[in-house]
Amino acid sequence: MDDQSLKTGTTTIGIVTSEGVVLASERRATMGNIIAHKEVQKVFKIDDNLGMTIAGVVGHAQLLTRYVKAEVQLYRLKKGSPMTVKAASTLVANIVRSGFYVGLIVGGWDRNGGHVYSIDGAGGSIEDKYVSVGSGSIFSLGVLENSYRDDLDLQGAVDLAIAGLNASMRRDSASGNGMMVVTITDKGFNEIPEADLKVRTEELGFRYPN
Repeated sequence: MDDQSLKTGTTTIGIVTSEGVVLASERRATMGNIIAHKEVQKVFKIDDNLGMTIAGVVGHAQLLTRYVKAEVQLYRLKKGSPMTVKAASTLVANIVRSGFYVGLIVGGWDRNGGHVYSIDGAGGSIEDKYVSVGSGSIFSLGVLENSYRDDLDLQGAVDLAIAGLNASMRRDSASGNGMMVVTITDKGFNEIPEADLKVRTEELGFRYPN
């Protein structure tokens, strides 16, 4: 892999609560030591009940996202019901094994509640209550580990994701330039408007964008 490939550097986060799932990322893309783009989308809607975050080579991530969306929609057409989060994570892990230089989080809501899975570059799929993937994950995981609670509600999880991203953007040069945060519940996939994120970030005592 070329060291100058456009990469999402990245901090991505997934958090499970009893009310739903939060997926989040910052928005910077880098090329070597250069900040190449400042408004990169790293959280994608896969279906009404499923989302995915990306970290790694941008071209690989975009191709993978398009392919997964198509497979999930075909499943819905054939089965007449949405794919479960576990099935989606297995699908993604199997595709990644074919040679994609990415790290991913697959999250969503199904008949068994909320789930998040981290997918590594070798195709490993691991479920947890909270996960972080990317170059800034070492910093966000410290925040998640310290503050996650089993009784966290959805707004609390959004606040925790904001705090985790803030920690990474302060210390990881490949993470920065704002945030994207979505929630997935039994009511569907919802992206929080950037204006609302800015207000809430500043209410929590952080600067936006960091």
